[in-house]
Amino acid sequence: ISIHPTTHLSIYLSIYLSIYLSIYLSIYLSIYLSIYLSIYLSIYLSIYLSIYLSIYLSIYLSTYIYVLLSVCIFLSLPLSFFLYLSLYLYLSIYLSIYLSIYLSIYLSIYISIYLSIYLSPRLSYLFFLSLSLSLSLIFPSSVSLSLSLCWLKQLNQH
Repeated sequence: ISIHPTTHLSIYLSIYLSIYLSIYLSIYLSIYLSIYLSIYLSIYLSIYLSIYLSIYLSIYLSTYIYVLLSVCIFLSLPLSFFLYLSLYLYLSIYLSIYLSIYLSIYLSIYISIYLSIYLSPRLSYLFFLSLSLSLSLIFPSSVSLSLSLCWLKQLNQH
């Protein structure tokens, strides 16, 4: 089956965006939000809540962004609209990768030292577990969505 180049682009964009969202939301929610929630809730409840929110929001947002892009391609909107959209998405991917690298370095150096003073090693383990769970859930769902929409587009063309 031959796949249109814009479909390749949608696959790559959806994978990059979903990986970025899963990493960023896991880091943000499992550290920052858990610290703020720990003021009002028990520390274990806040960690579990942040893990749940990071997985749920990363799936929801990556699917939403991918569906938006896929609908634009599927409806064959004008090329200028698609070029502006792809340029915007490329810039957002570049900024998101830059920010995720910056945030991961910042968090691993400064905040991990701070957290290691106040939190037990078990809570640090829960953070890395939430990150790996988000990645393992997002990547296959993005690929399967991409391939199924490619298949539907091929069927629609014939």
